[in-house]
Amino acid sequence: MAHKELKFNEDARRALERGVNILADAVKVTLGPKGRYVVLDKKFGAPTITNDGVTIAREIDVEDVFENQGAQLIREAATSTDDVAGDGTTTATVLAQAIVRDGLKNVAAGANPMAIKRGIELAVEQVVENLKSQSKEISSKEDIARVATVSSRDREIGDVLSDAIEKVGKDGVVNVEEGQTFGLELEFTEGMQFDKGYLSPYMITDPERMEAVLDEPYILVANQKIGAVKDLLPVLEQVIQA
Repeated sequence: MAHKELKFNEDARRALERGVNILADAVKVTLGPKGRYVVLDKKFGAPTITNDGVTIAREIDVEDVFENQGAQLIREAATSTDDVAGDGTTTATVLAQAIVRDGLKNVAAGANPMAIKRGIELAVEQVVENLKSQSKEISSKEDIARVATVSSRDREIGDVLSDAIEKVGKDGVVNVEEGQTFGLELEFTEGMQFDKGYLSPYMITDPERMEAVLDEPYILVANQKIGAVKDLLPVLEQVIQA
């Protein structure tokens, strides 16, 4: 049975703090519109150059077990922020590092850790309310272009994204994909698109392009899985008679 190495009190806290700083220091240089890029080594292939906080955080593992626990705490903060908001991972990392640093400083001075935790929670509530009071709704095309430009660090990308969002509306979906050619290309699809093909090749209307193009088709919405063609026969018979 493998033995367990244990650390307590100040030794454990300092090891965690070192791990927090290792990861946070690598991530925080990317903060803001003037943030720098980080080069990540890969075991296979070319290195990755990125300024995305959560991407950097996911690539960092610290050799020391205890320090690595601190690094993983910051990684979790960045990952959770990415899952919830889709952005702000570097800001979350910087805030987490500051909370750990000042929190441990107060614990070392004799403060009760649980009292510090409750104080942080109260402060977070006040900060969130204050930020909400200062925020404004982004609605115009120009505002969307500015936000997209800051996020992408490219004015052309910001303009294309604002055009896309203006076309699809607030309830539409915008997908960003890597292309096979140089430059930016905006493709707009009317209606809905499903990544599924036709059930039978007999449905093809254009043999040269292998496409099935139907004008004003009937659409069936079902609340159960349709696993065989025979399940559709009663419906198809009704459609033929209609």
